[in-house]
Amino acid sequence: MSAEYLVDLDVFARNLARVREAVAPARHMLVVKDDAYGHGIDAIVRRASAEGVTWFGAFDVETGRAVRAIAGADARIFVWLLGGVADLAAGVAARLDLGIGDEALLDDLASLPPASTPARVHLKIDTGLHRNGIRPERWSAALERVSTLVDARAASFEGLWSHIAEASDADDDNAREVFLSARTAAAAAGLTPRFSHLAASAAGFARAPFREDLVRVGAFSYGIRPAGGPSETELGIEPIASLLATVVSVEGDAVRIDLGHLHGLPSVLQGRFSIATVAGGRRVRAIEAATTVVDGWPDAVPGDTVVVFGRGGAASATDLAEAVDTIGEEIALRVSPLVPRRYTSNGPRSAR
Repeated sequence: MSAEYLVDLDVFARNLARVREAVAPARHMLVVKDDAYGHGIDAIVRRASAEGVTWFGAFDVETGRAVRAIAGADARIFVWLLGGVADLAAGVAARLDLGIGDEALLDDLASLPPASTPARVHLKIDTGLHRNGIRPERWSAALERVSTLVDARAASFEGLWSHIAEASDADDDNAREVFLSARTAAAAAGLTPRFSHLAASAAGFARAPFREDLVRVGAFSYGIRPAGGPSETELGIEPIASLLATVVSVEGDAVRIDLGHLHGLPSVLQGRFSIATVAGGRRVRAIEAATTVVDGWPDAVPGDTVVVFGRGGAASATDLAEAVDTIGEEIALRVSPLVPRRYTSNGPRSAR
């Protein structure tokens, strides 16, 4: 056996149930950007669909089209990285929900040839994070442009949305006030959104007033807790993946495993965490290009399997992230696509 990323789809299903419970009565939009946070979009979307997830946050049009091919015609798929006319045309053709936070994109949308179905527009108000979004002073002008598109049947006003910082309750409260004011202004202009969505994982779990109709939850769905925040146990989620490696040699009081920084393990973590072995945790001494050296243990032999991080390991992705002042998602996303993903569930195992 060689290094692999083992993903437990049954644990993923339990996390989905927990998210659904936590954000109710809002619906869960499962964020699957970056190949489902490195877990493999095909298996993740298929299982999520089987578990009743109907909304997916795909980030870009290419991912949105891939989700459409997997999830089928009835899924709602929200994308918010839009590069211009070509992206908009492809998104409309795939019946994606388009998160628009730039007035220029409304002009691009107006320039498209007539389509058989209107573009599904979710207009984004900048509530202070400045991560894209229409500035409040330009909101009325943007609403006028959307009204023109709706009247021409080139668009339907599906949603109002924004990102918030989730840094402090006070900042988020201020952001929500801007959001609510934007919705009031939209309604006064004759544009009542079918869906409102403001919160992501942390606010969706912790703050009921922020849940609105949809909550965009990515990291928590995969069992990745926030750095410096509540534990997995407190949140009621579990890591769904384990990064496994194999012993390739025993060198005196050290053991070498077949996973290094070219596989996505940050070399800056050497000396800062332990892997899980049959004999307990063993400190990581050196992370080299293709292998890693750790403290040895009695009876270690080539072929033994260890857990580098994740489910069943001595450290989670977020534990490693906290050691180097980043977030758990970054550690998960660093796992190279060259490391095979293997999936377990009550059904047969498969590999990609």
